[in-house]
Amino acid sequence: MTISTQSFSTSLDALEAQFGRRVASRLALGSEQLPHDIGERLRVARQQAVGRRKLAPQLHAAPVVVSNGRSATLGLGGRWWTRIGSVVPLIALAAGLITISVMQDDDRANDLAEVDSALLTGDLPPAAYTDPGFAQFLKTDDATAR
Repeated sequence: MTISTQSFSTSLDALEAQFGRRVASRLALGSEQLPHDIGERLRVARQQAVGRRKLAPQLHAAPVVVSNGRSATLGLGGRWWTRIGSVVPLIALAAGLITISVMQDDDRANDLAEVDSALLTGDLPPAAYTDPGFAQFLKTDDATAR
């Protein structure tokens, strides 16, 4: 058993129309009991909502040029701009992360270069820093200096 998409959309449209009629009848029954000024504000609000609903599908339509009784779309490529608009922030994010990574690597290299230059230009030979007795001497020297 197969259902064609046309009959399916027709049945959905019929259900939607039936639901709309039921809601409208309930609103009409309830609005009879309201004061006149509130009823008028509701009527105006309904008219505005219906007007907006009729305009909404036209916002996404492509512009149409009519010439000699034939119509053609301009083909502005709405999907193309949407794709570019969604890819540009990702590219910017990736570029920012790469820039941060490079800057941090440069900072680490500069810090290590400062330590190396301090070791090589200092008064002690580099082998002294690996001596466990020297590390103990530094600890006790810091404790007595306080």
